[in-house]
Amino acid sequence: MPAAGQGGLAPPPAADSVPAVSGQVNLRGTVGIPRGGLRNNISGVGGGLHGYIGGWIGRRPLLVGVDLGILNYRRTTDQVPFSRTVGPRVPVEVSTNNNVVETHLSLRLQPRTGRLRPYVEGLAGFKYLFTRTTVGDDDFSNDELGDDIAESTNYDDFALSGGAGAGIDVRVCQQREPGKTLRAVGVHLGVQYLLGQEAEYLAEGDLTDENENGQLDRSELDVRRSRTTFLQPQFGVTFRLADTD
Repeated sequence: MPAAGQGGLAPPPAADSVPAVSGQVNLRGTVGIPRGGLRNNISGVGGGLHGYIGGWIGRRPLLVGVDLGILNYRRTTDQVPFSRTVGPRVPVEVSTNNNVVETHLSLRLQPRTGRLRPYVEGLAGFKYLFTRTTVGDDDFSNDELGDDIAESTNYDDFALSGGAGAGIDVRVCQQREPGKTLRAVGVHLGVQYLLGQEAEYLAEGDLTDENENGQLDRSELDVRRSRTTFLQPQFGVTFRLADTD
């Protein structure tokens, strides 16, 4: 019988020497380019952040994961008096943000190892579109940011969403020491095309109480309706967990 390492197959590693986790985490910046009817209602592009966490199925090059992100397609900020009684002596900052939260399940085909790891993926989930206004303290003294005084969601809606993505992870460093959870770090380049159902949302612009009744009536809101499709180029970093090359 040949000695170990002399022409025979090496025995498998002990179970306790193999890391228990096998997957990857990804963080990236996203540019949101509206498409279709959405492009007619939103000027320019949005921007935001996305995160992904997924694990491989067995030893196959197939990952199941969750992709979460938020896009902002418009932000307006004004400095106004705290009240008519106080006047301009106590100003506050009023900020209105138009946002889209994206939550998707991802099924991704990607090699487990290698310096260059291209991938394709399918995504299914939903989008949450909302406009939110925050009133903040305008006092920035003592190097402290102002505190939020009040906030309100002005309008929101949901839409089912799904699409496809593709890209590549390029490894820039690797951990050779056995037993470490973080195995490699790579630069991420990718793009997603996410179709969305029709939904209602507010276009960019000021929210004005035109009839001065102390509230925003629907007739005073610039509500738009369309499909909610985005093309999303992305750039970020990928952390590969407990795997070997």
